[in-house]
Amino acid sequence: MVDISMQCNIMLVSNILMAQMREELMRSNGEDKECNISVVRDEDGNKIVVVNDVIFKGKKIVWEDVERYLKRYVGEFYKIADDSEIIFIGTELPGEYTGSVYTKRMHGAGEKAKANAAQIIPEMIQIAQNGTYESNRKEKHNRDAKNGWYRYDTRFAMPVYNDCGELERYNIFKARLLIRHSSSGKKYLYDVVQIKKETSTSCQV
Repeated sequence: MVDISMQCNIMLVSNILMAQMREELMRSNGEDKECNISVVRDEDGNKIVVVNDVIFKGKKIVWEDVERYLKRYVGEFYKIADDSEIIFIGTELPGEYTGSVYTKRMHGAGEKAKANAAQIIPEMIQIAQNGTYESNRKEKHNRDAKNGWYRYDTRFAMPVYNDCGELERYNIFKARLLIRHSSSGKKYLYDVVQIKKETSTSCQV
């Protein structure tokens, strides 16, 4: 059985997202590409990164296109607001994000969510919380993750359209950022995993 309070919370957040999107589109008159991404808070004050439009569409995700898109971030770095940690984007992220065992096992809404979350890598890092550490256990990562791994919680929302192409609702997802701590002391985003929709109930608005 789905918890009623959770349903209400998700529906409230979905309404906030709808209002936020309308406001930003009106302000930009549909011309500002930055309005495609926004950050809102739920009723508990927790941040959610909102993607206002999907760029990877269709029934089958072309992961090569996602990989090319991710290459724009290589060499950049972003700060987690919660603990001020600096997270770098290395050359391995595009290939790991799109070709990991986890990604290959994805399908449906989760697969599409991960593909389109490529648009919000900086924002997902910036709002991340609850970092936890674990030591490296795989020999192949003895060098690139010599100092172990960190996992952070993050949340994002994706729009859902009806058959007429009209915005119907938002699906809200939680995910974990997998970050490797290299021998150089720098921390690198390695993948985004454990992507899960927060409720199985449709959030109509």
